[in-house]
Amino acid sequence: MEEVKMVNLKINGIDVSVPAGSTILEAARKAGIKIPTLCYLKDINAIGACRVCVVEVKGARSLVAACVFPVSEGMEVTTNSPKVMNSRKITLELLLSDHKKECLSCVRNKSCELQALALEYGCDENKYKGATSNYPIDDTTPYLVRDNNKCILCRRCVAACKEYQSVAVIGANARGFDTHIACAFENPLSSVACVGCGQCITVCPTGALTEKSEIDNVIAALADPTKYVIVGTAPSVRVGLGEEFNSPIGTEVEGKMAAALRRMGFNNVFDVDFAADLTIMEEGTEFIHRVQNGGVLPMITSCSPAWIKFIEHNFPDQLDHLSTCKSPQQMFGAIVKTYYAEKLGKDPKDIYVVSVMPCTAKKFEKTRPDQNAAGEGIPDIDAVLTTRELAKLIKRMGIMFNDLPAEKFDDPLGISTGAGVIFGVTGGVMEAALRTVAEKLTGKELPSVDFKEVRGTKGIKEAEYDVAGIKVKVAVASGLANARVLLDEIRAGKSPYHFIEIMSCPGGCVNGGGQPIRTADERNNIDIKATRAASIYKLDSEMKYRKSHENPAIITLYKEYLGEPGSHKAHHILHTSYIKRGL
Repeated sequence: MEEVKMVNLKINGIDVSVPAGSTILEAARKAGIKIPTLCYLKDINAIGACRVCVVEVKGARSLVAACVFPVSEGMEVTTNSPKVMNSRKITLELLLSDHKKECLSCVRNKSCELQALALEYGCDENKYKGATSNYPIDDTTPYLVRDNNKCILCRRCVAACKEYQSVAVIGANARGFDTHIACAFENPLSSVACVGCGQCITVCPTGALTEKSEIDNVIAALADPTKYVIVGTAPSVRVGLGEEFNSPIGTEVEGKMAAALRRMGFNNVFDVDFAADLTIMEEGTEFIHRVQNGGVLPMITSCSPAWIKFIEHNFPDQLDHLSTCKSPQQMFGAIVKTYYAEKLGKDPKDIYVVSVMPCTAKKFEKTRPDQNAAGEGIPDIDAVLTTRELAKLIKRMGIMFNDLPAEKFDDPLGISTGAGVIFGVTGGVMEAALRTVAEKLTGKELPSVDFKEVRGTKGIKEAEYDVAGIKVKVAVASGLANARVLLDEIRAGKSPYHFIEIMSCPGGCVNGGGQPIRTADERNNIDIKATRAASIYKLDSEMKYRKSHENPAIITLYKEYLGEPGSHKAHHILHTSYIKRGL
């Protein structure tokens, strides 16, 4: 193994030794010194544009941007001199001079990186006055609102859209004072190939990007005596929600979450993990059918709505590879408004279904055609709240989240398995499917249900398993840039896989666009997605049932209502179709 060359330098008089090629920003962190940033984002956006990270380097004629300036042997750096701090303060005050200052009512109040730095540096928000920008708000999509009047041109959103997702529908338009982030030719987001993943929102340091809120709709439904209101929560919400109430990253709060929802007045508090188990029954059956009957392979999962919109736009000629299964969210709503409505003796029009998701694209998914199992004009899902929106609703309703007891979900659609909960992480859908497919094909109980080869946060993972004498080669991708790699292989006729799982967000749903906002400093120095994923796998390991086909409520559902996986009735209620959109 080649020895790593180390570079020695001083930062604020402290001796530091770091690998050659490190930046001053990285070296300072090792010395226990935090340099503020607004544009820098590890691995995808090191452009030195915001000038908030400037430092003094002995011998340099001007201040340098720590995020892009490399260390050198014997370098002497000062990060906190009056000159440095005054420069940062002026930069921040200039940003504030053309910033829509509505901090009290802004969705990012108390989680805004610009606000935090302005406070730290004692900024006067009105020191510099002059011309100000006035951009129209883009709220043309059902999932996202963009307000360029709060944008600081850090370009993190541009980098996330291009580097994480290879979607690249936004960029810097115009020049000078008129520079702003927008789509080509000033088109609204609704008219371009935006997939709604929300990764731009999670990296934005201000309130320039946010999800389109449905909180008021849910409050109105809960207050409507004619509505029977049901809520279901996605797997990864339970390891994200606690962060909104000051718990450590990845804290599992399933019981408190159920208790909070019950205190809001929902008629039933269910778990979308149940529908994840249902998805495996349908998707696993579909995969077996394709393998045994010469169907289109590789089959690709269909749980992630941003991924579905991505393939519809970018690879419309490859839609036959998609599983026809609805996502767990949509299956949940479909079962509530058919099977459960019959059990309640209620007209599905009187049932209002709310899902709580880590994902902004779910707000788009509920509007798609062919998502109305109970009949025309009756959507499977009525409202989608992100994890962030649920936290706001809990606070607005005066519920003392941290003081709540741990309560259970309601039966029967609150019963789930470990296979259902791991849907929240990259590789989880694949592992859940393998647990069921392997036992269905062999008729034998697995010696171990842990398929660890498909775990982890690596962008693309692959594995091969011997299932009932069939060599099944699988791949898992998270982040749409990685999905593009696998789809290019398929389009070129070079894909060796039988089954592919794709999640649109890097690391899977635990890192979804609707999850709690974390600062760039946290993102740069903590593996947030791995931390949340560890809590998901811990939950899985502690479950009574760990395979979808063992879920007693799923068994009852098929016995009483659907018949068997893949039946005509199951197809009508639980499967869907896709659209060739193109670019």
